Amino acid sequence: MHTEPGYITEKQAIQARLRRVEGQVRGLQRLVDDDTYCIDILTQIAASTKALESVALLLLDQQLQHCLTHAEGPDASSPRPPRPSPDLSAPNPAPQPKDHR
Repeated sequence: MHTEPGYITEKQAIQARLRRVEGQVRGLQRLVDDDTYCIDILTQIAASTKALESVALLLLDQQLQHCLTHAEGPDASSPRPPRPSPDLSAPNPAPQPKDHR
């Protein structure tokens, strides 16, 4: 039994994001070739890492939705309804400093 991957509905978006990451990495190679200042390279590495994390979160979100929709429970004849997913792309709130009085 072959099932489609959980990300099938977002395949084009994932491929576009990965192509963007590929371009960022090629840009990193050019920065090194051009002897660019290391802080600028590190900034671009951080951006590339964030872009990859974004792809990973999208894949995870799609997989979870797929699993919830197609999970076989006690009544395997009807798939479970999809649950709303949290906005995984939203940044985490910054921790609040503690008041040390």
